[in-house]
Amino acid sequence: MKRIEAIIKSAKLEEVESALQEMGIEDFMESTIICHGHQMGQAMMYRGDKYLADAVTQVKLEIFSDDDSVDKIVQAVGTIARTGRTADCRIFVLPSLEAC
Repeated sequence: MKRIEAIIKSAKLEEVESALQEMGIEDFMESTIICHGHQMGQAMMYRGDKYLADAVTQVKLEIFSDDDSVDKIVQAVGTIARTGRTADCRIFVLPSLEAC
């Protein structure tokens, strides 16, 4: 069994959820997270002043899957969520030793 963690842009969440449900995966966890780092910041306006935001809100999905389905899930999420921009989609596959 593996745990797949995908960090994606919030705008892609609905598409990714639909793809997972089409694959028969309906049980997964979703969290809103704040990321710092390689996003290069976003230019924002606040009360007429421009500033560079160094934190970006993204969504983290955690999916538990059997070993046979991991490649299909990673491929589906990556195809939908990757936009070509820096750090728009990060996917990690971790071993899950025990589930109760």
